[in-house]
Amino acid sequence: MVFADLFFIYVFLPLCLLCYLIARSLPAKNVVLVIFSVLFYAWGEPLWVILLLFSSFMNWFMGMQIEKRRGTGGAKTCVAIGVTIDILLLVVFKYSAFLVENFNALTHLGLPVPQIRLPIGISFFTFQAISYLLDCYWENVKVQKRYSRFLLYLSLFPQLIAGPIVRYSVVEEEIENRSVTATDLCEGALRAIVGLAKKVIIANNLWSIVDTFFGTDITGLSVLGTWYTVIVYSLYVYFDFSGYSDIAIGLGRMFGFHFDENFRHPFACKTIAEFWQRWHISLGSFFRDYLLYIPIFGKNRKYVSLFLVWFCTGVWHGAAWNYILWGLYFGCFIFFEQKLGKKRMKKWPVWWKHIYSKLVIIIGFGIFYFEDLGQLGQFFQNISGVAMLTDGAPFFDPITWASLLNNIFLVLTALVVSMPVLPKIKSLFFDSQSDGLYALGRVGSAVACLGLLAVVSILLVDSTNNVFLYWRF
Repeated sequence: MVFADLFFIYVFLPLCLLCYLIARSLPAKNVVLVIFSVLFYAWGEPLWVILLLFSSFMNWFMGMQIEKRRGTGGAKTCVAIGVTIDILLLVVFKYSAFLVENFNALTHLGLPVPQIRLPIGISFFTFQAISYLLDCYWENVKVQKRYSRFLLYLSLFPQLIAGPIVRYSVVEEEIENRSVTATDLCEGALRAIVGLAKKVIIANNLWSIVDTFFGTDITGLSVLGTWYTVIVYSLYVYFDFSGYSDIAIGLGRMFGFHFDENFRHPFACKTIAEFWQRWHISLGSFFRDYLLYIPIFGKNRKYVSLFLVWFCTGVWHGAAWNYILWGLYFGCFIFFEQKLGKKRMKKWPVWWKHIYSKLVIIIGFGIFYFEDLGQLGQFFQNISGVAMLTDGAPFFDPITWASLLNNIFLVLTALVVSMPVLPKIKSLFFDSQSDGLYALGRVGSAVACLGLLAVVSILLVDSTNNVFLYWRF
């Protein structure tokens, strides 16, 4: 089941909310959420829901064993076993085909390549489980003694499929003690509608442009056509993923949960380090807290850990070499900025920092897109202009110009919305000391969101391209 679907919006979600509000006690409300969460996952993954249930039970059991053996070597053994099983499950289901293919390429043995369908959202709920076990071992959170409550944490449908990666510490108290007010319902619904609009109105239409130019062999694509398309693709990934995060945060709010922000207008950054402080925050903070400062070979090896973090960041996104290159590519610029130092970078003109960071980010999304390394090489030839000499590619072409003219309003809207412009306009009303301006802001935002919901609903009637990009991660 997907969020950007009329059945989810007008049947599944209202029915879940109705049952949730009817349930009087918090344990009953939790049961409602568990049932609907399992149904939500089983709707698209009827077989792999068993994997989700196994993962939840295994990690809950290991958490209990860590508590039972607290202060002994047995606790460390339990956390090692739990994390190892989690990683093995991820390797088997997500990376086995990739590993066998590359092993065959090196050895020419011709081993059969496993054809295992990737369970939706496995990277997200596996990382949540790992964070729980480590936090239990480090005593950052209390061990959850009731399996039903832990299952709720791991399977909660708003963030189950594509994040954000919600740590147990964020929802620990709310699982056992929370309430839902009219403000929660209203604010959550508005946030979810904004996320739907990002996906259906902006991201889906941006994808149509990307698919037109990058959907086939890009040999012969003009230099400006390649730059135009990769910029549009960068915006597409942002609106698709941040749209899902907005929906997840909004839906969580409607049920009394307050998830952390996952995006803070990343394209407003001036450095690559700042970009990753704003982009997919839950993943970046996971690697920072659970991998960057972990002693390597008994010592805190800063640059080895940095390499490992960015290698894992790339691998996490997919079983293909381009994702590994993408992670290491950004890791190199993080390393460069660290060696250069914050004081030197502060001396750079602001305009130059924006140009530098956007060029690095946009080229990075090109690496992210092309899983075929041959096409990735062609991409670099195109954007550098080398293809003009080797393939006779033009610098400019009329098809690109026509596409830009036809989609200029869409692209400009995407650029404006990706920057912190709307939040500043919103703050003018909501932070105003004038009751009239505050009321106008409230009414205006509600009317605007209802309008967006109407547009989204109309576009979804015949739409089929509604699967979020990060579901396959």
